[in-house]
Amino acid sequence: MRDADDNQSIKAPEHVAIIMDGNGRWAKARGLPRTAGHKKGVDAVRRTVEAARELGIGTLTIFSFSSENWRRPEEEVTDLMGLLRFYLRSEVAELHKGGVRLRVIGERARLSEDINRLIDNAEALTRNNVTMTLVVALSYGSRQEIVLAARRLAEDVAAGRLSAGAIDETALTARLFTADIPDPDLIIRTSGEKRISNFLLWQAAYAELVFVDTLWPDFTKRDLEAAIDEFHRRERRFGATTAGSR
Repeated sequence: MRDADDNQSIKAPEHVAIIMDGNGRWAKARGLPRTAGHKKGVDAVRRTVEAARELGIGTLTIFSFSSENWRRPEEEVTDLMGLLRFYLRSEVAELHKGGVRLRVIGERARLSEDINRLIDNAEALTRNNVTMTLVVALSYGSRQEIVLAARRLAEDVAAGRLSAGAIDETALTARLFTADIPDPDLIIRTSGEKRISNFLLWQAAYAELVFVDTLWPDFTKRDLEAAIDEFHRRERRFGATTAGSR
């Protein structure tokens, strides 16, 4: 682990993505309702955004609500949407003050009208900020994203705007929610689970994966630094080989 005053000695990854997992288990271990875990999870988001900004991370993506999460009990979904409203109303001014640009990706048609309005206002307010980009994956599923991109390609071919022979990785990438966002260098999942759960499947092709045991509500800047240190211990070859490797 680096000392606190060594933060600038190692370059942070350009794009870090986090699967925030463990809110429910955090609450259960304390005999609290799941909502309490989600509320503490919002505190962890606040800490992590600030830590990422301090460490010089260019883009931070957080997996806040998946397409599959809509299948959770109605009461829990309602509570999560309430926390989302609270975050958008209470935190955006601070993000803007810190030079953070907010982007939301996912199937926003499934969100309520007032939440979409809050998102539109937050994105418009922070659009020109350049210190860091915070991408919130909301009502997001990577398989669904790829299907939508494929459908757009098919529509463009049918309309004569694109030839079938012109379909390549670049063409599909341009039709993803993340078309103007760099691919993640590092993906972190908290809570000890070792899977990526339909998150950035296309974009994660060459990302380094780091799984940490810390439950999301307990995640701190030190955990983020430890994951970045692990990232820098990896040899990234992007499919190429080096002497002595396969």
